[in-house]
Amino acid sequence: MGGRSSEHEVSLNSARSVIEGLDPERYEVVPVEIPREGPWHLAAKQSAGFDVVFPVLHGPFGEDGAVQGALELAEVAYVGAGVTASALCMDKDLFKSVMRDKGIPVARSITVRGSEQASSPYGFPCVVKPARLGSSVGISVVRAEADFAAAVALALAHDEKILVEEFVEGVEVECSVLGNADPVASVPGEIVPLASDWYDYDAKYADGGMELVIPPRVADEETARVRELAVASFVASDCEGMARVDCFVRPDGEVVVNELNTIPGFTATSVYAKLFEASGIPYPQLLDRLVELALERRDRRAALRY
Repeated sequence: MGGRSSEHEVSLNSARSVIEGLDPERYEVVPVEIPREGPWHLAAKQSAGFDVVFPVLHGPFGEDGAVQGALELAEVAYVGAGVTASALCMDKDLFKSVMRDKGIPVARSITVRGSEQASSPYGFPCVVKPARLGSSVGISVVRAEADFAAAVALALAHDEKILVEEFVEGVEVECSVLGNADPVASVPGEIVPLASDWYDYDAKYADGGMELVIPPRVADEETARVRELAVASFVASDCEGMARVDCFVRPDGEVVVNELNTIPGFTATSVYAKLFEASGIPYPQLLDRLVELALERRDRRAALRY
């Protein structure tokens, strides 16, 4: 928990909930906190090693495949997506490219690197965001050309590569996915920002910043399409374990995938857990299932010949 990214505090809150949610009769939990400076601190020492690692790290240096690669080298079972899926889903530019190749609809966007001149081919409003960050950090909804340069500068402060996206009018609907070879989708939920006019950092994490409406207030066939695309994007990106898939339902009923979060916010009241709770899987049972999936993958891959 913790980590070097801008989402450090979010990670700590998520990890505390996971620790509280794990049954002490079944698990001996050893917290490993990573401060912003980088070194790892064990809260307790044990000589037998670890059965499963539960990365509750959001953003770079934790959700992007870096930690997952270290755990692969150590041959330790771990919860969630592997190296490839973690890196792919963290990079919104590459993620969109793969989704387009697989026939999964995404919002139009262009990619801009630090030395390039940025402009919006979609007019205004548009969205400017770092390519490899989460929790809406560094993201701006730009409603006038006069504000565009500042939004680009903000995004480039967080990443060397940024995206300029079309602004998608519609209902934001999120869906949780759980599983390895045969993933299942939760009941989707509609995101209603209350702290601002879009789903920014404050709307996500401030008390009363958002309302989650389950099921979403869209047509049944649109809800079904969200679930279909959630599983399809999970499989297309080679995910395992868990992910939260964020979508928009346009006024004409078209569903587009916005992004896939391989380590979503993970408190008991976070969207990922609440959607599965509404689907009949309470938080402690969800944690048990994720640990089982981690062990299943380790055992399955141990049979491969390298």
